[in-house]
Amino acid sequence: MYLLDSSENKKKLTQHYNEICKQLFGAGTILLKVDIDERYLTFRSKHRRAPHSLALEGEVPALKREVDVQMSQIFKKRFTEKLEQELGLKVEVVLRDYDYVSQWAFTEVILAE
Repeated sequence: MYLLDSSENKKKLTQHYNEICKQLFGAGTILLKVDIDERYLTFRSKHRRAPHSLALEGEVPALKREVDVQMSQIFKKRFTEKLEQELGLKVEVVLRDYDYVSQWAFTEVILAE
């Protein structure tokens, strides 16, 4: 199933993305851009730095990086569930790269054919 590139669909995707961010990280994004290209959904986002992340980064940087990796995995799982349950999409895979220094994340969703 493909998703039409419309402002309504982008708004729904943005809301769902931010909802998962708030649940997991306690805050939404500073900046979020969504691109829809048939079965490819691309999210470019700049995140807020959480106070606990700053504390971990200063005291135990390796643990902070591991927490970021694990939280990214949880994000991908929950986002997949949200897209499938709320929008009726069939997700093939969610790919996510997050840079903890700059707080930028790129998330690519590939929908099943």
